[in-house]
Amino acid sequence: MTSTSASSAFSALAPYGWDEAWADAFAPYAAQGLLPGRVIRVDRGQCDVATADGVLRADTAFVTPHDPMRVVCTGDWVAVEPGGSPRYVRAYLPRRTAFVRSTSSKRSEGQILAANVDHAIVAVSLAADLDLGRIERFLALAWESGAQPLVVLTKADLVPDVTGLSYLVQDVETTAPGVPVLPVSAVTGDGLDVLAAVASGGTSVLLGQSGAGKSTLANALLGEDVMDVRATRDVDGKGRHTTTTRNLLALPGGGVLIDTPGLRGVGLWDAESGVGQVFSEIEELAGRCRFHDCVHHSEPGCAVLAAIETGELPERRLESYRKLMRENEWIAAKTDARLRSEIRRDWKRKGAEGRAAMEAKRGRWR
Repeated sequence: MTSTSASSAFSALAPYGWDEAWADAFAPYAAQGLLPGRVIRVDRGQCDVATADGVLRADTAFVTPHDPMRVVCTGDWVAVEPGGSPRYVRAYLPRRTAFVRSTSSKRSEGQILAANVDHAIVAVSLAADLDLGRIERFLALAWESGAQPLVVLTKADLVPDVTGLSYLVQDVETTAPGVPVLPVSAVTGDGLDVLAAVASGGTSVLLGQSGAGKSTLANALLGEDVMDVRATRDVDGKGRHTTTTRNLLALPGGGVLIDTPGLRGVGLWDAESGVGQVFSEIEELAGRCRFHDCVHHSEPGCAVLAAIETGELPERRLESYRKLMRENEWIAAKTDARLRSEIRRDWKRKGAEGRAAMEAKRGRWR
């Protein structure tokens, strides 16, 4: 690639997030005459790639290994053949971040939803009751990805009074320590300027359940109706999947947005540090427990249980923490025979201790 063509590629790809670091990483492929581009959509072995020559359709056959974690996904920077029919993607650049969940298959596999993301925007509809456990789950994956999470409470105009909205924001802030919580309304425009400012600072991915208002938010940020939007059901505030693929869009105010389909299942995938980040107050309390291997069930000197007794820590938070940690351990164990054996032994030990405690109680009752 000549200096003139490199300069042209830089200016054409800058709206999609191209920078000097990406250009340096691409240099070996440029020497081979390949074109840099960013994947804006993937569909059945084909992908649309934004390049300096426009949006090209390319085949991913050369970069589709058996490992689903290494397939091309929306947000990847790739090296594309300059011509040919069909045109092929020859490689993708190492990812800075990746948002990964476990698949619903019985095989122990992860699925990459988006790559090279700076901000993970978790959209939560205020048209339905808040599911704090699901928010915690999304945030665990967001922190694990390496992106900065942001919780956006959509449809804020449906909350009848300011006080009620304030309480809802506080509930989510308690669930999301260290994460900004932003109520927005696409109807009144409240909060959209703040959201646009965040989205202009890199690549953002929109996450949430179907009916959370992701496509409406995307249209508001784009300034036009690009994404299809359908009304949610009045009975439960849920909607149908209007977005069926992950689409990357350059925003007019700067930044890049990846809109995703509504996620029914959000399984953890190797997200121990992400769970720890979501429940940072529990991790901090655990450091004060008498025993370093305290599991916060009945151990003497447990600072976590003491915090629950005083009301400092909601019991719901501890139960959610336990649930996500167990799930993450199980996912890890499915791919690690040694770890699986250790978990079984641990479960047997805890079961034996529980039975011994019950026998001791029965003995005192006799």
